[in-house]
Amino acid sequence: MVAIHTAGPALTLRAGSDAIAHLREHGLRPEDVDIVPGAAGGPKALGINGLDQAVFGDFLPRFRRPRTLIGASIGSWRFAAVTRGQDPRDGLAHLADLYTRQRFPKGITSKEVSRRCMDMLSELLEDRDQHILHNPDYRLVVVVIRSRGLMARNGGMGLGLGLAGLIGTNLLSRRATGLFMERGLVYPDGEPLPFSELNDFTTHHISLRAENLRAALLASAAIPLVLDGVTEFPGAPDGVYRDGGMLDYHLDLPYQSEGIVLYPHFTDRVIPGWFDKPLRWRNGDPKRLRRLLLVSPSRDYLASLPHGKLPDRTDFKHYLDDDAGREAYWRKAVAESQRLGDEFLELVESGKWEERLKPINN
Repeated sequence: MVAIHTAGPALTLRAGSDAIAHLREHGLRPEDVDIVPGAAGGPKALGINGLDQAVFGDFLPRFRRPRTLIGASIGSWRFAAVTRGQDPRDGLAHLADLYTRQRFPKGITSKEVSRRCMDMLSELLEDRDQHILHNPDYRLVVVVIRSRGLMARNGGMGLGLGLAGLIGTNLLSRRATGLFMERGLVYPDGEPLPFSELNDFTTHHISLRAENLRAALLASAAIPLVLDGVTEFPGAPDGVYRDGGMLDYHLDLPYQSEGIVLYPHFTDRVIPGWFDKPLRWRNGDPKRLRRLLLVSPSRDYLASLPHGKLPDRTDFKHYLDDDAGREAYWRKAVAESQRLGDEFLELVESGKWEERLKPINN
């Protein structure tokens, strides 16, 4: 496991058409950022921890204003870490440490994985639920799915058949996957969400409050066959709720912004749904993403990491009998990610980001 250090840039910058025009006129300013998406991706979040620390711990606090944070799966957990206290850097560091220390032995049941993840969530939030719900700077939106048909089974052959049907249907039509799942957006009552009309899938708007915050966060990370679906969800329609990334993997949503949608991301591609990953022709809609600035690790940076990639779920199998080795590898990735944050802040200060900017999904 040898890191190959390179001299290339650590970050890739891609943006939609309106964001490019806005940035060229005004520059990259914190006062213009009103929305921050957070994608699903599990341990990949550890690989951009340093970028998150720079964005939420330094850049955005330079101009305090209400902002919407919309996250699916680990994206929602990242944003819970950001909003749980006065210093987002503490929460993000705590999340990285808790996730790294998770151990899942061979043969562990989905019920036990769910229990351990709930314990991890309790350690992350401590008693700070109210601070998340009433954070003066950030409004949290948690993305979940409500399962339909066989996908509403909690394990066994029925759920496996449901997943097979979902995967096959998705090959033919993303829109048709609505036969298997519906979108849930869980957020505090108040102002409307900064999106134009969501008419692609049945969408439930669920009030986020103290009695369902933890259920929403656990549901948003409930990967089928890995964690049990969440059935006790106060304030939501009856059903089985699961990982929001299945439908909105990289949050290809119709954002409405007068400024910039700043997207710290694991990759320079926006993939609509979880099962679209191998479908290279299925990318985010440029019209939806026209105000978006995507900031992600560069190929040079990835090549410099152990194994040439960010941490991911396959590491649990690769290091199945070597938890200490996996933890050392992940801690190395977290430490290296400070380079991402340092370069982001350097680009903000120098203004040299413009020469690095490329159109999104090209």
